[in-house]
Amino acid sequence: MKRIINAEPYKIKMVEPLRQITREERQKLIAGAGYNVFNLSSEDVYIDLITDSGTSAMSQYQWAAMLTGDEAYAGSRSFYHMRDTVKDITGYDYVLPTHQGRGADHIFAEMFIRPGSIIPGNMHFDTIRGHMAIKGGQPLDLVIDEGLQPVSGHPFKGNIDPVKLENALKEHGPEKIPFILFTVTCNNNGGQPASMENIRTISKIASKYKVPFFFDVARFAENCFFIREREAGYRDKEILEIAREMFSYGDGCIMSSKKDGLVNIGGFMAMKDEELYRKASQLLIIYEGFPTYGGMSGRDMEALAVGLKEVLELPYLQHRIGQVAQLASYLIEEGVPIVEPAGGHAIYLDMQRFLPHIPRDQFPGVSLCVALYAEAGIRVVELGTCAFGEKDPKTGEVLYPELELVRMTIPRRVYTNSHIEVVAQSVIDLYKNRKSLRGYKLIYEAPVLRHFTCRFEPL
Repeated sequence: MKRIINAEPYKIKMVEPLRQITREERQKLIAGAGYNVFNLSSEDVYIDLITDSGTSAMSQYQWAAMLTGDEAYAGSRSFYHMRDTVKDITGYDYVLPTHQGRGADHIFAEMFIRPGSIIPGNMHFDTIRGHMAIKGGQPLDLVIDEGLQPVSGHPFKGNIDPVKLENALKEHGPEKIPFILFTVTCNNNGGQPASMENIRTISKIASKYKVPFFFDVARFAENCFFIREREAGYRDKEILEIAREMFSYGDGCIMSSKKDGLVNIGGFMAMKDEELYRKASQLLIIYEGFPTYGGMSGRDMEALAVGLKEVLELPYLQHRIGQVAQLASYLIEEGVPIVEPAGGHAIYLDMQRFLPHIPRDQFPGVSLCVALYAEAGIRVVELGTCAFGEKDPKTGEVLYPELELVRMTIPRRVYTNSHIEVVAQSVIDLYKNRKSLRGYKLIYEAPVLRHFTCRFEPL
């Protein structure tokens, strides 16, 4: 593998020991977990790439800020600090904290979605899809065609197709579409960014049809970095300036702060409209907590206020995105099939090219997840038939997702480039022996978000 010089823009002040166990032990543990890596204990994992949600390492400034947290039930000073930071970045006057992103998902679903609602977006991720389903709504993925092609070199594969969106609005009518939700970056298809030009276009369409336009911004800073790097006219702009323009085209946003907030827990909603804010506040009191703490402690709001500033720093983003690109370069060099170009927070392995001998109804992504843990102690996640496959309510026939992927998600400021090399070599070794892998049979599943708790047995 060709070494890429991409040194960490920080030095290590504290370390957490990693525990390595034998291959035989890992084989027993994964079998006991029903061959679902979510059921493993983290202490039995060597390198954990299952998610970047809540797994960031916080800075010395964030830890220091936590000591100033105001834990008052009402009127917490820490809330106002967080609110002012969010307002400065987004331009949205009204901010409500939630315990994490799905708390915001829940309240949005309660406010907007009714049975028969159609919710367009680029590609909705799992938890928001779950909330839509529970409320009787239908998520409608309208990503551009290139976004569904793993080998397409399109620089903004997270874009919404404007023609598809207009057709949906005409077909269903604006009255059935409570809002449009733009996820930046787009998680389902490789952490792919959306361009400012496309965001501007979608905003105009939403305004034309008088449909609210919101962002899901778990990885907003990464999206802004890609705009700076790939879109004409933005190369000399600050990330904060790009973020402010992006948010200006929307009516509000929901965020899981556990990603680009650089914290381990928390989320928020932010919006322009005062009436919508008051409605959301009432639901927040019922489901999350008082409007000046929501589901968060004062110390966590302080850490978030600092993290939202640090995530916009160019050296941080250059290393963050560069570390993902480094892993991609190692794999591409050895012919490992991934979604290209590499996205912001993860590398996505394309199972239909990696394990073409395993049928989709035998969960090839699960097969790879199990093998990578058993062989190397590395935990990754399937984002294919298990996570996004659905059954036709009338026929019971399995409806397969467009993509069959395995995501290797890089936590922020956690692993060194040496860890990245270990991951690359482990995947390359598996790819060379891929024909030995076999499929799996699903033996238990929950009715919603089954991938978190389901169990398998090998075929």
